[in-house]
Amino acid sequence: MSLQPSKIVCVGRSYAAHAKELGNAVPEQPVLFLKPPSSLKSFAEGISWNQALGSCHYECELSLRIDQTLSQVTDTAEALAAIGAVTLGLDLTLRDLQDKLKTKGHPWERAKAFDGACMLGDWVDIAEIEAWDQVRYRLEINDEVRQQGDTALLIFSIAELLKDISQVFSLNPDDVVMTGTPAGVAALVANDQLKMTLKGKSQDFTWTTFVK
Repeated sequence: MSLQPSKIVCVGRSYAAHAKELGNAVPEQPVLFLKPPSSLKSFAEGISWNQALGSCHYECELSLRIDQTLSQVTDTAEALAAIGAVTLGLDLTLRDLQDKLKTKGHPWERAKAFDGACMLGDWVDIAEIEAWDQVRYRLEINDEVRQQGDTALLIFSIAELLKDISQVFSLNPDDVVMTGTPAGVAALVANDQLKMTLKGKSQDFTWTTFVK
C-alpha cells in the first residue's frame, strides 16, 4: 500500500443502531480517536491478532482519503472538496480489552491502534459517488451479510464530520477518515472469509480478506 497518512482519524458511534448494540449512548457530537500509520495492513495479508488479548471484532467503514489540508473549516463545500477518494476499511477492535480499558477509564489505543488494526481497500475515485448522503456498502462473512452501511443513516453527515474533525486535528493530504461502522459487529473466528462491497455509480467495488 503506497498510502502514507500522517494519521487515521476514526469516528465512533456514528450510527445510532451501532451505539445501541454496544450499550452506548447516542453522542451529541462526533466521538473521535486516532490510529497510527503503523496500524495499516493490506487485505492480502489477512487478519491476525494476539489471541491472549481476547476477541477481535470487525467494523466495516466507509473511509475517505483527504487530498487537501483542512483546518478549522466551517464551510460544507470546502470540507467535501477535500475528499480525493473513498474505499472500505476495517476498524479492527480487541473488544474484550476495550471493555476492560473503558471500565478503568483508560484510553482505547491498546484495543484500537495495534499493528494490523486498520485495513483499507484500494482507493476509488469520488466520481463513483452519486451523493454523500447516498453511499451504501455491505460486509459479508462466509457468504452471510453481517453489516449494511448507508450514509443516509449517519448521525452526523460526512461534511459535518470533516468540519468537526478539522476543529481539533488539521487534516493533511493522504490522511484517512474512517466514518464509523453500522450495526452488526461481532467477533471474528479463525478462517472467516470477509467480502466488502461498495456500491458505485458505474459498478460495485469489492474487496476480500480472511482471518488467519
